Amino acid sequence: MEKAPELSTLTANNKRLPRPYPARQVRHYKLSAFRKVCYAIGGAPNQVAGSASAFFLQIYLLDVAQITPFEASLVLSIGKTWGGITDPLVAFCINKSKWTVIGRLMPWILGCTPFLVLSYFFLWFVPPFVTGRVCWYLLFYCSFQALSTIYHVPYTTMTMFLSTDQTERDSATAYRMTMEVFGTLIGAALQGQIVASAHTSHDCYVNNGTMNISMNATYSPMNSTILAPGSADYKLHARNVYMISAGVIGCIYVLCTAVLFLGVKEKNDPYVMSSGKVVPFCSGFKKSMRHSPYCYLIASFLLISAAVQLQQSNFVLFCTHAAGDLRDHFQNLVLTILISAVLSIPFWQWFLQRFGKKMAAFGISWMIPFAIMLVIIPNVIVGYMVAVSSGFSIAASLLLPWSMLPDVVDNFRQLNPCVNGLETIFYSSFVFFTKLSAGIALGISTLSLQFAGYSSGACRQSSHVVLTLQMLIGAVPAVLIILGLVILIFYPITEDTRRETELALNNIRLQTRRSTLIVI
Repeated sequence: MEKAPELSTLTANNKRLPRPYPARQVRHYKLSAFRKVCYAIGGAPNQVAGSASAFFLQIYLLDVAQITPFEASLVLSIGKTWGGITDPLVAFCINKSKWTVIGRLMPWILGCTPFLVLSYFFLWFVPPFVTGRVCWYLLFYCSFQALSTIYHVPYTTMTMFLSTDQTERDSATAYRMTMEVFGTLIGAALQGQIVASAHTSHDCYVNNGTMNISMNATYSPMNSTILAPGSADYKLHARNVYMISAGVIGCIYVLCTAVLFLGVKEKNDPYVMSSGKVVPFCSGFKKSMRHSPYCYLIASFLLISAAVQLQQSNFVLFCTHAAGDLRDHFQNLVLTILISAVLSIPFWQWFLQRFGKKMAAFGISWMIPFAIMLVIIPNVIVGYMVAVSSGFSIAASLLLPWSMLPDVVDNFRQLNPCVNGLETIFYSSFVFFTKLSAGIALGISTLSLQFAGYSSGACRQSSHVVLTLQMLIGAVPAVLIILGLVILIFYPITEDTRRETELALNNIRLQTRRSTLIVI
């Protein structure tokens, strides 16, 4: 109790003392490019698997596994929702865990990886039984979502334990998002190129009783008796190529996790005073949900993430069944979207530093007019234009929430300097709500295909299905994005607010460090 005056006197009489210490502190937390790259590589496998499932799982369940749209909607919605529910559960367990020689977060990542690889592989395996097949996919999709959450929550939370410098964290986040978008590109490229032969038009035939007419021929419902892709050999080929792709992506998981473990070290952040305490999970969740910047961020990207998920999940279906000219180009269009996203990440990083993160978020709306144009004019040239613009917007939607979330956590730290250990709650709750919204959106979209009369395995779908896919690609995502951006207008953290928060937290860290040195 007698040392506080000594601190204030020391600060008052030695005005030069605070200047060298922050410099030493910044050097201590300075991240090398090697560390940033290793950290970024750790986020790639989840995005590789997530990209493959986002673009291809729905059409795989409908046309390869051949379960009904209602059953597919159950798998997608329940799986996504269960993945979201596990986020706060994982955060609760991480909050209870202790620091080890390899950190507090790394053991969770290493422990879940083998089981994550197995669950992902069996998600793309067609079991020999037909009755109860939906239970198989529900089990392994829920397992994959839960295990990917166990990987993702500690990995994203690790951003807060790489450095105390906001600029360094923003830089590490840019590295991470570049690598994650690159991972998304790899996932779509691998999956698209390997499984393309299972969906291209030359494998789809209409049997009119006397001869097989290619799908490119004129279709007449009057003379058709069977609408099914290929023979038994074709079905076996389709199943095999999906399993090959799953095995390759499983190997990527193991490799990237090893790089993360060997190249990254967690560092605790003593940002609170010695009286700081770890808040119980339920109390911490209530505190986080009362923090208005966090609520605005969640509400905004809840809608935006649902819009992006809808476009990703229905894009291949749209190209296959609602835009005949694009059927043979879907894998190249997916690659174009993701290449555009990878190349635009540096631009968005520069833009948010130059003009602010709120301003950069409105670049997400760039995809709206082009998506509507694709619905109206579904030809190849427009398709590639839409792919480029969508990638540009998707990059912003991926980078910005993870760049803004550390600012929200820092703002909460400033306002609650004696509360510690809520980082995992902020990150896991954000993922929970975005996954929940994506699960609901996917369930409703797939169920709408059921009501429209979607026929699993059919070469051609009815006009009602075509109209439904057009709505799911164009109108619905546009409305969701506009609503999300309107909410983001009220997000209170500006660039000035962010700089003030950084200065305040640096003062808290300085006082904490000095108190520790005096006690010693």
